[in-house]
Amino acid sequence: MIRLGDVRLHPLLDGTFRLDGGAMFGIVPRVLWEQLAPPDDRNRIRLALRPLLIVAGDRRILVDAGAGDRWGEKERAIYAFDRRPTLLESLADAGFAPDDIDTVVFTHLHWDHVGGAVVHDAAGALVPAFPRATHVIQAGEWEAATRPNERTRGSYRTEDLLPLERSGRVRFVEGDVEVAPGVEMIRTGGHIRDHCVVRIRSGDRNAIYFADLIPTCAHLRPSFAMGYDLFPLDVLAWRKRLVGDALREGWICCFEHDPGIAAGTLAGDPDRPVVVPLTD
Repeated sequence: MIRLGDVRLHPLLDGTFRLDGGAMFGIVPRVLWEQLAPPDDRNRIRLALRPLLIVAGDRRILVDAGAGDRWGEKERAIYAFDRRPTLLESLADAGFAPDDIDTVVFTHLHWDHVGGAVVHDAAGALVPAFPRATHVIQAGEWEAATRPNERTRGSYRTEDLLPLERSGRVRFVEGDVEVAPGVEMIRTGGHIRDHCVVRIRSGDRNAIYFADLIPTCAHLRPSFAMGYDLFPLDVLAWRKRLVGDALREGWICCFEHDPGIAAGTLAGDPDRPVVVPLTD
């Protein structure tokens, strides 16, 4: 747990998975990125699934929901899922139950960010995992996710999304929006057109959840963009802007996919920043 003024941040875990290292680092040669993220014999690197719970007063806000566990044997082999712990187990370890969550904010709707938001009920139907929560989604991202094109189709699973819509507990927004006092959803684009980061403010302290703008500590270098990024120049511009702010103002930085570091502050040169991990 991380204290940010009057706010508590709980980096959670929905297990780990693996993706192709070349895809995760785009045009960066393997000889450079493998020093930071060692690949396995299938060229895959280990990644974490780290949703963030924000406790601010009587508000319980979950940012992203991991990949969930509704995967077949083929997908489990491709992605090497390790479901220890699951999101709900991690949430329980932090002292909370699904009914405690009043808001779920999605940085975007790729399957590794939204899959844990739905579960099977007793009758086998898919329903929201957080039944009391309002789910905040960029309207443009909903359109992209429910009507994907040939390039993006593999990144979305509509079966994760439609149960949320049917529940009537979705709030569509456009652009930057304050979802709760001190909790702001900022549309950066870059990774996809309507990708968002989440900034948290309490008193004079700030934290930021980078989502897939900076998925791991290795991606702090401006040029280490993913092959998955649809708008890499926007990624570059936003990284430089936010990393500069984080360095200058001492922000707490939360990394959604780093397998070893959930959060830390930044130090060093803006072009090669290093992370000082937080242990409390």
